[in-house]
Amino acid sequence: MTDQPQPLDPLLPLARVMDLTGLGRTTIYRLIKEGSFPAPFKPGGAASRWSEAEIREWRARLEEARSSAAA
Repeated sequence: MTDQPQPLDPLLPLARVMDLTGLGRTTIYRLIKEGSFPAPFKPGGAASRWSEAEIREWRARLEEARSSAAA
């Protein structure tokens, strides 16, 4: 049996993270500092990239918390 390679988790630039979350740059970096938002990867230089999977998990937790609070 041959193992299939797992697809790589896309790394997103800040602009895409802002689109997915509806948050602004300052808010994203404040939440990172507070420990409540995924920290970026630094693949080289000053570029910051976020794991798409981590951003989607963060959103899912946020939506779950909202649903729990409404119940």
